[in-house]
Amino acid sequence: MLKERISSALPNRLLPRWEARPWDVGKIRRRGRALAALAAAIPLLLPAPGESQTAGQNRISIIRDAEVEALIQDYARPLFKAAGIRPQAIEIFVVPDPTFNAFVATNRSMFINIGALLDSKTPNEIIGVIAHETGHLANAHLVRMQQMMRNVSTASMIAGVIAMGAIVAGAQSNPGLGDSAGGVMAGIGEAAKRDILSYARGIEMEADRAGLSYLEATGQSGEGMLITFRRLADDTLLLARDANPYLLSHPLPRERIALLESAVAKSKYRTKKDPPALQRRHDLMRAKLSGFSESRERVARRYPASDTSLPARYARAILAYRFDGAARAAPLIDALIHADPDNPYFWELKGQSYLEAGRPRNAIPPLRKAVALASAQGSQSGLLRILLGQALVDSGDASLTDEAIKNLNVGLLADPAASTGYRTLARAYAAKGDIGQAQLATAQGLLAEGKVEEAKIQAKRAQAKLKEGSPAWLRADDIVAYKPPPKSGVGLQ
Repeated sequence: MLKERISSALPNRLLPRWEARPWDVGKIRRRGRALAALAAAIPLLLPAPGESQTAGQNRISIIRDAEVEALIQDYARPLFKAAGIRPQAIEIFVVPDPTFNAFVATNRSMFINIGALLDSKTPNEIIGVIAHETGHLANAHLVRMQQMMRNVSTASMIAGVIAMGAIVAGAQSNPGLGDSAGGVMAGIGEAAKRDILSYARGIEMEADRAGLSYLEATGQSGEGMLITFRRLADDTLLLARDANPYLLSHPLPRERIALLESAVAKSKYRTKKDPPALQRRHDLMRAKLSGFSESRERVARRYPASDTSLPARYARAILAYRFDGAARAAPLIDALIHADPDNPYFWELKGQSYLEAGRPRNAIPPLRKAVALASAQGSQSGLLRILLGQALVDSGDASLTDEAIKNLNVGLLADPAASTGYRTLARAYAAKGDIGQAQLATAQGLLAEGKVEEAKIQAKRAQAKLKEGSPAWLRADDIVAYKPPPKSGVGLQ
């Protein structure tokens, strides 16, 4: 599992050459900018908690994990198909936020808080969350909200100019009239805010209905979505009790629940349960997230020693690896592998524990096994390949460098946003004495991190050592010529 920060990335024109995927979050979680945030991010329920990033940054922390991402993609794939969205067109990120929430921030990205994954008891609950957010994406709610914002802003500006002109004209004959200017302008602002919030409530209900239709089309129950909204209704009951419904960005909980209860009751799939194999993967995913992200005490409460299930043992093995070291964790991890030798992520954990303990040679066999098992099961996880490549490079064995480069290139082709992979690839090329390719890999990694000017410097250095007109030279040339788009100012609420 990796924790990274993502920022601006590459333009669409670079896609054919090295599968770069553009993404820009702009400014994040600015307090006091509620209306701007409405146009930028549409959360499942509530605004995200207070500002967590340093002012001026345009990055957000995310969690990268092959197992978690593979499961979420399996949840999303049929929903995207039902909504007419290419699964490859949407990136889903996991945010290390303990609150139960999910949101879309661009037309190509969806975010799910770790709190939602941990608190969901069944796959169907998270599938319902993804269905709702898919409704936002399929109906272009971000684009429509931004257009609404522009329309309201223009109308308010025109109305403000007219109102101010009338006030000034009236003040010439009645000096006391000028004192009302602030009140008139404030009234215009309040009306614009109400228009935007009313529109936001409308698209939330539209996303609910769309999500239910995708669940129906894929033969899945809407019960999980209903459970989620009931949970959130309880959480927001006190907040919404005395709230003015016209000043809320989301419909009142009772309105959403009434819609869902009616629709779910009519569905022939209401009582349909998740397949046992999917439920098992979900339970393992929750155990993994708990083991990696929660305190020892919290994990012990979720998975007491009396719980001998595989997920509980998984959580305790990860906890031992985090707090007690690889040696103490080894027998617990080996017991997991003995119980399910075909689970690639148990082998990944074994390899990762060795790698982070400074024993990369020991990490190589289990990571090779993880990659082989995942590939045999139809998963071409870039992260597993990158982790194996790191172990091969860290081993210091020159005979393994070509294998490392191959795995890193394959991994980055599948996951071009993994900047850590480029850094390792640069080390591998440097070990072979191929400085041009090493500098190109460094440039690619810097660009993936949003460090455009630094990337250009490295790309120019790479071009000086690469054959002009070669594929590598052209990739470097793309970076040199790259012009970042203007800042959109979009943010996450």
